Amino acid sequence: MNKLISIIFLVLLTVGCTKHKSDITDFSNPLYTPQYASGFCIKGADGNESSIITVTNPWQGADSITTQLFIARGGESAPEGFTGQVLEGDASRIVAMSSTHIAMLDAVGEAGRVVGVSGIDYISNPVIAAKRDSIGDVGYEGNINYELLLSLDPDLVLLYGVNGASSMEGKLNELGIPFMYVGDYLEESPLGKAEWMVALSEVVGKRKEGEEVFGGIPVRYNELKKRVADTVLDAPTVMLNTPYGDSWFMPSTESYVARLVKDAGGDYIYKKNTGNASMPIDLEEAYKLTSQVDMWLNVGMANSLDELRRSCPKFSDTRCFRNGYVWNNNLKINAAGGNDYYESAVVNPDILLRDLVKIFHPELVEEDFVYYKQLK
Repeated sequence: MNKLISIIFLVLLTVGCTKHKSDITDFSNPLYTPQYASGFCIKGADGNESSIITVTNPWQGADSITTQLFIARGGESAPEGFTGQVLEGDASRIVAMSSTHIAMLDAVGEAGRVVGVSGIDYISNPVIAAKRDSIGDVGYEGNINYELLLSLDPDLVLLYGVNGASSMEGKLNELGIPFMYVGDYLEESPLGKAEWMVALSEVVGKRKEGEEVFGGIPVRYNELKKRVADTVLDAPTVMLNTPYGDSWFMPSTESYVARLVKDAGGDYIYKKNTGNASMPIDLEEAYKLTSQVDMWLNVGMANSLDELRRSCPKFSDTRCFRNGYVWNNNLKINAAGGNDYYESAVVNPDILLRDLVKIFHPELVEEDFVYYKQLK
């Protein structure tokens, strides 16, 4: 009898310790719903430690495309019906294909988990610079060193798509290396771009820390935006960019940079483009616009007015050029020419806004510039 009771007890104990196999429909509990970003969400299931990050339309032109990453925790397995990528536990070894991914991880103190990058010379992050001898540069899409990538033993590769799925997808699947798309560059909201740090903090098991870090950014951003709106009466007109070949690409009025200009109390001059992509105009129209504005920003690689004059000689007779009201977003350039504006500014929209307010309305800001400089 005692032996029978023991057997029954062991059977019941085994059944009690078996994890319930969840279904994909169980993962409907919002763990994090972005307030500003449109490209991701994080969900969980009752009684589960694991989570699913869903990324929506992760490249330009994508329509109703979703990709998913299941982060398996507590010995749980992917739910029935799940067809996405599976990450076993929090990612400790990450290959980041964009420098913005590094900035997001760094925002939550986890840049040290990066073991591989694309184009290490152009990365400004001090954590990466300090350990560059132990970080693999896997190359660029179309010319990836998969042997090196495999030797890095990554838990996860962070990808981005441009006009379609990454060409790395097939090989990563073949090698059994999980990946996740990061669509920060598609967000038009400055705060939406920064909010992707929460998605990456979930990947490393630090979502609460990511939420806390991000939470202060909209507060600072919106406080400054309101101070400008309550104080400023006149908005200086602003021209953006320089020629690319025979065309000059003008951002949409709804674009990331145009929103920053507006929030900082500037008046972006080109109102014709209200779409979701930059629009090319000819150099004659660009010259007319530049001749009308008070300020000219984001002038390519130029470090001085002389350099800008050599690249755009005709535009040197415009009023904004003659007055020296030309500003570029290249204050923080590393030795190889990597521009930190395209790296850490993504997670610092409040600081970027402050720079622009200092340009347009210097009486409102005392702090030094971080990303912009006036060309001399």
